[in-house]
Amino acid sequence: MADIGRFIAPGVRSRGAYHVPAGEPPIKLDAMESPYRLPMELRDRWLHALRDIALNRYPSPEQYERVKARLARDARLGPDIGIILGNGSDEILQNILLALSPDVTVIAPTPTFVMYEQIASILGRRFVGVPLQEGFRLDVAALRDALARHAPALLFLAYPNNPTGILYPDDDMRALLAVDDAAIVVDEAYHPFAQASLMGALGRAPRLLVVRTLSKQGLAGLRFGWLAADRAWTDELEKVRLPYNVSTVTAASVEFALDYADVFADQAARIRAERGRLYEALRGMVTVWPSEANFLLFRLPVPGSAERIHGRLKEAGILVKNLAGAGGALTDCLRVTVGTPAENAAFLAALAQAL
Repeated sequence: MADIGRFIAPGVRSRGAYHVPAGEPPIKLDAMESPYRLPMELRDRWLHALRDIALNRYPSPEQYERVKARLARDARLGPDIGIILGNGSDEILQNILLALSPDVTVIAPTPTFVMYEQIASILGRRFVGVPLQEGFRLDVAALRDALARHAPALLFLAYPNNPTGILYPDDDMRALLAVDDAAIVVDEAYHPFAQASLMGALGRAPRLLVVRTLSKQGLAGLRFGWLAADRAWTDELEKVRLPYNVSTVTAASVEFALDYADVFADQAARIRAERGRLYEALRGMVTVWPSEANFLLFRLPVPGSAERIHGRLKEAGILVKNLAGAGGALTDCLRVTVGTPAENAAFLAALAQAL
């Protein structure tokens, strides 16, 4: 086994695996999951919808096309816009990078979703991070300079951003969409909480690709994401997508969930309301940034205390995300997912005690 390193790609050897904490704490607020399970009355209907699935068969093209047609209709996409289905949006991001030439550069404003750099590095693509401004604001001038200097093939923009929750201004997004030097992947994972989207710009911006997921809406266990883009893009990305990447159970569950979009929209509205209350409560204890996602990023008042406070919260049965190890602008920062009113109250009480 000592010689295995010579068989592994440098980009794989140089990185650690994505860490998912083991165990299930009483209050889990670390992964931007919805705190709300499928309502009981819908669970029975969902199980009934799955009853006749032929698990001995692979997913059918017709089932995939039904899902695509429903997504396109609900998003009001024109006939020139294609859709790719994925086993979570992470797989779609990976497939985009797989489809690019091996020697390309990709850029993103940082800090941002760690998987952009993780996937790019593992696949041997060069990743360039462009630091955000004070307050985690987008630095359009620096991004334009990076586009000119590095000639990247791709620009990743999380909208709103993770881990900051910031929704970049419309003017900044329009300025970047006008740039002809790179394709732009807009990751709208938190769209239900931001209620802002660039999906409507697809017909006017041929280099724009928009990615979404159902994970943040209460369906993280399904592992389903999708991409919308000009068909010139989706025709190529279909060649990279593994066959049957979305299971029959997942596809049927997505069809079911889309029939009850109002239930998930109501849950998102409740989370947005709780986000406002949680933000106001945190302002009296820590430095916290306004968020248009389902989480809040905050910085602790005592330098170097993130590990200790994170540990105390964990001892109290509450798991949040410790981002301090990333350093830079995230030094002394934790991130908390917006939970139920009871979960948020327990978190605030535990944080106050820990502080």
